[in-house]
Amino acid sequence: MRILITSANSHLAKQLTTDLSADHQIRLTDLVDFETDFDFVQSDLGHESETDELVKDIDTIIHPATLPLALSESSDDLENLEIDFLTRCTYNLLYAAVAQNISNFVFASTLQLFAKLDQNMTIGPNWRPRPTTELFPLSRHLGEFVCREFAREGNINISIIRLGNNIGADTIGAFRQAIDSEERWKITHL
Repeated sequence: MRILITSANSHLAKQLTTDLSADHQIRLTDLVDFETDFDFVQSDLGHESETDELVKDIDTIIHPATLPLALSESSDDLENLEIDFLTRCTYNLLYAAVAQNISNFVFASTLQLFAKLDQNMTIGPNWRPRPTTELFPLSRHLGEFVCREFAREGNINISIIRLGNNIGADTIGAFRQAIDSEERWKITHL
């Protein structure tokens, strides 16, 4: 299987690349250039032919959707940059994926969407998120909405993986299951 992993220089993307490359062909992309031994294409995930070309011949896209630290630290308007990346760029990526008949899209979200709830509650995938107005959970929530609309149209399988604070073997296993999933809409909590 040919997998595109975005936000390639993020911690999660690096772990996924290392693990998945044993069994799959990996293409990486990020907003900024960096050194890697894998097939890498720098892309701003705009709504142009470069994004269409980026996803060409790909079977599954994994979108950790993490802004590069260098951009986050140098931004004069981090709030708009983050929300734009999680919404417009996710939309552009999904739009290109549907045009190329890509079967699966995996979006990394967060359990911080439930921060308003009592910490002792056990929540499940069907629980309605209640994000705070803090940038990180709110932007992830908006990214999930973009994914949900594409899943509703029925042209691509979408898996949302809501991550806690620890990334371990369970996390990698959940992504492995998601890339093989044939479910139209699936949410997993870790």
